[in-house]
Amino acid sequence: MTDHTRDLWRDDEGASTAEYAIVTMAAVAIAGVLVAVMRSGAVQSLLQGIVEQALQVP
Repeated sequence: MTDHTRDLWRDDEGASTAEYAIVTMAAVAIAGVLVAVMRSGAVQSLLQGIVEQALQVP
């Protein structure tokens, strides 16, 4: 392995940016799943019942 090739393998410039990009993409994927779950009828009914119960005056 040449010195130049060895230096390329050791160079981690931009690694942080790539890690941030991967974490951001994972967060967007999780958000997409949550949106899909929240749009389901069963979940909406459950949340509506919780909110209505919380807003009832005793």
